[in-house]
Amino acid sequence: MPGRRVFAAAFACLLATVAAGGLTACSGGSGAAGKAAPAASAEEAAEHSEEAAQKREEQAEVDRNRELLSQLEANKREQAAESASKKREKAAEQKAKKREEASKLAAAKVEKEAEAKVKKREEEARSHATQQEAASRAARKKALEAEQRRRPRQKAHSTPPATTIER
Repeated sequence: MPGRRVFAAAFACLLATVAAGGLTACSGGSGAAGKAAPAASAEEAAEHSEEAAQKREEQAEVDRNRELLSQLEANKREQAAESASKKREKAAEQKAKKREEASKLAAAKVEKEAEAKVKKREEEARSHATQQEAASRAARKKALEAEQRRRPRQKAHSTPPATTIER
């Protein structure tokens, strides 16, 4: 990171300044060295305040970046949730359509079966009626035949009608 490089460079400068100030103080310089030490400490304090301000700015930037990142991630999650929701809704609609079509087909099948049963019953009723009618005709025919057989017998027992012969 560029902020760490700046910090490392500032720290190196600070160490160099402190080392130079320490050597001056050790060399025994009384008048000039005494005045240089407060100037060096003022310079160090200014560097420290600059570094602290820079650190605060960098931290604020990091915080802003984290906030932006979390907002982007939240938006991404929201869009993904909406997409998934739309997908589920579409799938549910398709499933409902399939169920509706299946129920229509089942209803049509039941209706056809019912119509087939009605036709079969009607056909059976017609067949039964035809059979009864045929049986009734046969019974009438037998009754007529039986009656016709009885009539000649009755004629034989009765007196013959008078016949006139013409010449």
